[in-house]
Parts: sequence; structure tokens; C-alpha cells
Amino acid sequence: MKHSQIGNYFFLIIVVLICLEACKAKKIAPKPAVPAPDTTKVAKVVEAPKPPEPAPIAPPPPPAPAPINYNFNNIQFEFNSSVLKTESYPILDNAAVSMKADPSVKFTLSGYASAEGTDEHNLQLSIDRANAVKVYLINAGINADNLLTKGFGQANPIADNSTEEGRVLNRRVEVKKQ
Repeated sequence: MKHSQIGNYFFLIIVVLICLEACKAKKIAPKPAVPAPDTTKVAKVVEAPKPPEPAPIAPPPPPAPAPINYNFNNIQFEFNSSVLKTESYPILDNAAVSMKADPSVKFTLSGYASAEGTDEHNLQLSIDRANAVKVYLINAGINADNLLTKGFGQANPIADNSTEEGRVLNRRVEVKKQ
């Protein structure tokens, strides 16, 4: 071997050794460890918000009930008597049903008489007629404390007392809300 070849080999060996030493000195940096997932924690699933639904269209409110007409008229009586005429019963039955709709409402039962007879007699007759209506309503289930009776005799006629037809109409009790 020639001297120049030996030198080249020698030079090559030295370079290799230097490189090996350099590689030994250089330490490879460890990669940071990735932490293992924590299996004790539960992942929270977040749902995407739903688009808002259109508000349902509410049906229109029902119409307000008509106010109850508590005025009951045409409760008629026989001549010179506090006995109710048969045709007055349906009116009083209807009055009782309406009165039961609101038990807190109080009523005035106003009794009247035609112009026949004395003022004192007609006043007592009108009171008796109002009380007859009160008894009927109590028997129909109305609280007696809600009924006030008054007698007006022949005052406040609704028809002409000079005719029999008018006098028949004046023999009455009117039921009105207080």
C-alpha cells in the first residue's frame, strides 16, 4: 500500500472517530411523555343547540260569558193572596239556578199589590208575597241569608190599576241583585 493511501485511510479513520465521539457527546433529548387519558373523568357531551321552534299559535280565548241577568220579574199571585200562580214556578226555578251560580250574590225580593184594598192590607199582602218567594227559593237550595224581603204595597205599579189586566200585572214580586 502506498503511503498516500495509508494516509487517506488514517485520515478517514480519524474523521470517523471524531464523528463517533461527537455523536456520543450529543445526547438525544427525550420526547415529552404524553399523559395517558384520565379514565376516571367522563367526557361531557355538549349537544349543539337546537334551532328555536316557532311558538305555537294559541287559540283565541273563548268569549267572556254573558253576565247573568239576576232580575226576575213576572212572578205573579192570585187576587188578594200570597199564593204563587203556577206559571211563576218556571221563572223561580230559573232564578234559583242563576242564584246558585254565585252563592255570594245577595238579592232583594220586592213584593207589590194592586190598588184594591186598604193601604195597610196591601202592604202586608206585598210582604207576604215577598216571603212566599223567599220560601220557594230556600226550598230550591238558596241560602236564606242572601235574600232580603221588602213589601211596597200598591206603590210602584207597572200597569194601570184601573183595568183587571193591569191589576193582575201589579200583583207581583220582583227579584233583583242587591
